[in-house]
Amino acid sequence: MTRPVRLLARPELGALVAAAAIFVFFLVVAPAFRSGGSFFTVLYQSSTIGIVAVAVGLLMIGGEFDLSAGVIVTSAGLVNSLFCWYLGVHLLVGAVLSLLVCLGIGFLNGFLVMRTGIPSFLITLGTFFVLQGANLGVTKLVTGSVSSPDISNIDGYSMLQAVFASSFEVGGVTVWITVLWWILFVGLAAWILQRTRPGNWIYAVGGAPESARAVGVPVVRTKIALFLSVSFLGWFVGMHTLYRFNTLQAGNGVGNEFLYIIAAVVGGTLLTGGYGNAIGVAVGAFIFGMTSLGIVYAGWDPNWFRAFLGVMLLLAVLVNLYVRKWGSR
Repeated sequence: MTRPVRLLARPELGALVAAAAIFVFFLVVAPAFRSGGSFFTVLYQSSTIGIVAVAVGLLMIGGEFDLSAGVIVTSAGLVNSLFCWYLGVHLLVGAVLSLLVCLGIGFLNGFLVMRTGIPSFLITLGTFFVLQGANLGVTKLVTGSVSSPDISNIDGYSMLQAVFASSFEVGGVTVWITVLWWILFVGLAAWILQRTRPGNWIYAVGGAPESARAVGVPVVRTKIALFLSVSFLGWFVGMHTLYRFNTLQAGNGVGNEFLYIIAAVVGGTLLTGGYGNAIGVAVGAFIFGMTSLGIVYAGWDPNWFRAFLGVMLLLAVLVNLYVRKWGSR
């Protein structure tokens, strides 16, 4: 296989071309887009979607979906906030409890999918509704409203804010720490997929699970680990959201699960599993960040953003299919 053909077979190629075209487009039509501050704001917006999208992309490569990924972000923040506010305990204790709850949800999703054989789409759709109702119901029961209390005066706030929601200045622009965490998680995921045995397992269980099982790949363990990774990074972004804004709306997160999936698909991940990579997912999330803010910088009606996402999803599926067939030939 020649080098140009190998490049065509890369999952992220279409996304890179699209990202470059969108970047140039907004440079032309939106003068506010051209500043360094705007670029780092785009990176921040991309990171808040891209962190969870990394795990969702790995899960999709492994042949599964998690429709609860959006609301688990809010659940993570609410568990931390409500537990510590109501009992008056250190926020670090609440953060650890929140992590355990999220991992428990991820394990339950994976266990039920593998134990029952029911498609992950249905299992996690059920989890989505349970978490959505619990977020609203428990918050209303504890606080009397649908928003969590302000946690900025509880012990441990400054420490956890520094880890999850701090920022610093570089050359006069603000850089949020989530951008650095995003780069770290993308790099780790890319290394796992390309350089480790578990990475081979992920591709194997997504492309041909029965064949993978026949050659000794731990299919059940691999898929449960992928669900756990989605819950972990959902918890991470939940911590960022809580410590960035000090309070949460219990109804937030609904619909974000589709943004994670779109970022993965635009980045070259196939819905059928077994194909994709972490770099492509990151590029897909960057396209999301550029578009969501570029429309605002251009002064257009932001309602067009959802229409753009739909068009990008359809084009990405068609381009990925065409490039894959061309690369195979």
